Amino acid sequence: MTTNISSLASLIWSVADLLRGDFKQSQYGRIILPFTVLRRLECVLAPTKAQILATVENTKALPDLARDKLLLNASGQAFYNTSPLELSKLGENHVGDNLDAYVRAFSKDAREVFEHFSFEASITLLEDADLLYKVSRSFATVDLSPEAVDNYHMGLVFEELIRRFAESSNETVGEHFTPRDIVRLTTSLVFSGDDDVLAKPGVVRSIYDPTAGTGGFLSCGMEYLHELNPAARLATFGQELNPESYAICKADMLIKGQDISNIKLGNTLSDDQLRFNRFDYCLSNPPFGVDWKKVEKQVRDEADKQGFNGRFGPGLPRVSDGSLLFLMHLISKMQPGTDSTGSRIGIILNGSPLFTGGAGSGESEIRRYILENDLLDALVALPTDMFYNTGIATYVWVLSNHKPAERKGKVLLINASDMHSPMRKSLGSKRKFLSDEVLKEIVSLYSRYEESSIAKIFPSTAFGYRRITVERPLKLAFYPHDTERLANLQADKAWTKLDGSLQVAILAALASFTDDKLLSRDKFKKQLTKALGDVKLPAPLFKLLVNHLAEQDDAAEVCRTKGEAEPNPELRDNENVPLGEDIHEYFKREVLPHVPDAWIDTGKTDPLDGQVGIVGYEIPFNRHFYQYQPPRDLAAIDADLDAVAREIMQLLAEVHS
Repeated sequence: MTTNISSLASLIWSVADLLRGDFKQSQYGRIILPFTVLRRLECVLAPTKAQILATVENTKALPDLARDKLLLNASGQAFYNTSPLELSKLGENHVGDNLDAYVRAFSKDAREVFEHFSFEASITLLEDADLLYKVSRSFATVDLSPEAVDNYHMGLVFEELIRRFAESSNETVGEHFTPRDIVRLTTSLVFSGDDDVLAKPGVVRSIYDPTAGTGGFLSCGMEYLHELNPAARLATFGQELNPESYAICKADMLIKGQDISNIKLGNTLSDDQLRFNRFDYCLSNPPFGVDWKKVEKQVRDEADKQGFNGRFGPGLPRVSDGSLLFLMHLISKMQPGTDSTGSRIGIILNGSPLFTGGAGSGESEIRRYILENDLLDALVALPTDMFYNTGIATYVWVLSNHKPAERKGKVLLINASDMHSPMRKSLGSKRKFLSDEVLKEIVSLYSRYEESSIAKIFPSTAFGYRRITVERPLKLAFYPHDTERLANLQADKAWTKLDGSLQVAILAALASFTDDKLLSRDKFKKQLTKALGDVKLPAPLFKLLVNHLAEQDDAAEVCRTKGEAEPNPELRDNENVPLGEDIHEYFKREVLPHVPDAWIDTGKTDPLDGQVGIVGYEIPFNRHFYQYQPPRDLAAIDADLDAVAREIMQLLAEVHS
């Protein structure tokens, strides 16, 4: 069986040599990918070709529905082709018409795959360039039969071709598919908790990917379940935005006998085409850090009108990153949870959803909903440089609404960032991979649920805090004779709009002050009012004077209104108090020793629980695994600097010589 994916993909991609000159590089994939799918379908149907053609002849008089069932039965697959043609038998004349007729002879689902590739337009372009016959013959020689390339490796070939296509057209390859080692890890984590249930005879489960790409997660889910229990059945569901990725996913599911009517084309966030479905397992690798401006109206409308009856009840993240929207979408797809039944989710996200957004923000409220409803089971930190289009840190989130008793109210963090092997040859930004041994070790760490140097268990509340607002009193010192301050006052636009006589009266009143500095706002106001006599001082004008003539001074008297101390907005601060700790005890211990005149603003309360302080949640993953590295010895640093200095001097000497 062919397992050298790169060699086979290179063989197929070599067709690009024929296209060079007549087509742009960005067009190669749009020709090569559908031809690859066509050749694969052709090879899959080859063993039953004769039976299909015989059935075509014998069923001409039957109604379409009955005939379709008999043809499917004859093919032994979820699709068929009623044409005697194949890529090696298109002839040298009328090749375009023959190829078009051949594709149209596929059953409806298979035919739609080529429609999403816009294959008819590609046929016309190749025919105009007089290359259609040569390209067709080239593909006819490639053995893509299941005996030569099984479904798993065929999926890898598709992905390698898409990667090359993306590179040649400067597209973002990571938007189309996820590396198979990451797919395998995520799938194993999600399924591992249910191994006993899945091993039972006759079990039927459903799996869903809202960002299906080429179907990697769906395929891997089927492979995992088949290895565990060949008699089990996994119904696959998915939705994909990119038409070409969708076409490949649909073709892959078709070959594997899945109901491809469950694979949808469209934007999951704005147009959920499986709105009323719930699934046992959900897997996804949504695009990292991609904004959701294009679907903002639809998302906000759903959030406003449906609240918790829709997908986005907990809150909305900032428009610049839609990752958490996909997570909430998946949560809405979970089956109702009980002790024995429910759903599990595996989703790959970058670091931002762990901590972006303070207390009360959309991101924090989403994390709050997940943790307070005990949905987060585990987080696994992956190594960097694991994806084709980015080297950033990424994390696998595992969620469940039917945790076993020992996991309830807890979250497992696994730091697998150093558990990787170098790739012999980099693929884009992917320079590392997870070996089978590492995959097993990570899944074992998850299953054992024991603490170690790279695995830690926390209560869900450990990630929550209450943000209290700390106020300090307004204490103002006034400088009525300060030349610079008076100049700035008179340059202010609000001052220039005053009546001239009022300006003169105020300046004269300030000049009458005997003190250069007053440490009381009340005294300043009383003296100013007395000096002005019958001239009234409007509140906005007094505020203008305060802005220019006063500044905070700890030695000054506290400014009060109706007997209550006024806070200084410029000195306002926030403190994050761990959930479960009394905010007043915390304040007494952590704040008052440093600022004895501070107080908590008890008017700032959480909208959900009504208590003082706004509740927030963040998961500072790296902080929990931080290991102190002592600084290098100064002598060693000095030695390195001396060595560099000598090298520089040597280079300069060579330049001048």
